[in-house]
Order: sequence, then structure tokens, then C-alpha cells
Amino acid sequence: MQDDQKKTTDFGFKEIPTEEKVKAVANVFHSVAAKYDIMNDLMSGGIHRLWKRHTISQSGVRAGQCVLDIAGGTGDLTLKFSRLVGAQGQVILADINDSMLKVGRDKLANMGVVGNVQFVQANAEELPFPDDTFDCITIAFGLRNVTDKSKALASMYRVLKPGGRLLVLEFSKPESETLSQVYDQYSFRLLPMMGKLIANDADSYRYLAESIRMHPDQETLKTMMNEVGFERTSYQNLTGGIVALHKGFKF
Repeated sequence: MQDDQKKTTDFGFKEIPTEEKVKAVANVFHSVAAKYDIMNDLMSGGIHRLWKRHTISQSGVRAGQCVLDIAGGTGDLTLKFSRLVGAQGQVILADINDSMLKVGRDKLANMGVVGNVQFVQANAEELPFPDDTFDCITIAFGLRNVTDKSKALASMYRVLKPGGRLLVLEFSKPESETLSQVYDQYSFRLLPMMGKLIANDADSYRYLAESIRMHPDQETLKTMMNEVGFERTSYQNLTGGIVALHKGFKF
């Protein structure tokens, strides 16, 4: 969707000036931050926890390693990684949105996570870390909100260590037409209604549903990862392709 000549980009089903997207997405997540965890459980029936658990199982993360959790939000993955890397390792929870970072910081502190977790406000397109820093990078349900996805993937590749892996967990394209139709009904009818009732914000959840439809499909995202240098790229469809986990390595 994005190149150097393009003056507009997608914001859900709308086209807006490219320079306005970061602010527009930020406003969505400022609005939903306080109810984010509750809405995740309601929207997915708790299945998002299984998707994230599977992501952790595919990470290969070990004690003493350094992990970057991009768009880490309220810290679900960071919590698990902090236990895996132990006292000698480090996890950086990075998010562009300060409201989400605050919720994540408070949540993890309340759960006793201290010492090996650092919080950094950062744009995925311009990660403020040295080359070859991280053993593993994850981005869960965040890539679809990035303006220039290829630039973000290239930034992730740069800061990943040789031998390291990237895991992208994101909503994707259902494998069957029947499932796709059912999912559309859920996304565009029930989701905004739930957002209105629980978070008093139908518009933000309507955008989130639209952003899922605008995200590249499984094969397109795999190709985008290859184009910035990732090797041995692959993906697994979860829950019929409603979600996909993409994996790529840097060698």
C-alpha cells in the first residue's frame, strides 16, 4: 500500500494523508487502552491466549537471551518471555502508544515482573536499537496498524541477531469462504456493538475490524518478509486462518 510517492494510506476502509495515520491509530489505542484486555477476552472468547501461547512455543527463547516484543501493549507476551529469559536475560516491551505502555507497565508491576523488563516508546518503522541486538522479535496484532509495513519489517530485520527469528502473529484471511462470511458478520455487526457496550467506543472497534480486512494475506506477508531479507519464512494458520503466525529467520 505504501511507497515514497504515495501521499495517502489506508486507515481502515478510509484513505487519509500518510502523515496523519500514526496520530489516527494513536487516538484509537488511547481510547481502548483501559479496556483492552477485557475486550480481547470478549472478542476472541479467550482464544487469543492460546494464539499467544503457541507463539511463545515457536519462539525458541532460552534463558539469558534478549527479546523485543513490538506493539507489546499490555504485556501478555512480555510476561511469558520475562520468565523464559530469567534474571540474566532481558525483554523490551516496545509500543508506539504511551497509553498502552502505561497499562502494560502497571499490569506487569502488579504481577511482580521487575528487573529484566524494560519499556520503550518506539515506532516499529524506526526501531531505536543497535544492529544485531535481539535473539527473538515478536509483534502480535500490531503490524496491521503500521503505516509502512515493509519499512517496519526491514527495521526488525536490522536489529535481529544473525540466527535470530521474527514471529508475526496477526489476524489474516480465513481459509474457507463460509468461515469468511461468518467472520465478516461478526466483525462488522457484533464487534462495534461490543465496543460500544463495554468500552463506550464503537468507532475504534469498527476501525480495528476494517484494519484486519486491509492487512496483507498470508502469502503476501510472507513475500514481504522475504523481500527485506528474512529466510526460511513460513506461516501457520490458526483457527481456520482467522489468525496466522508468520516466522522468519536472519542468517
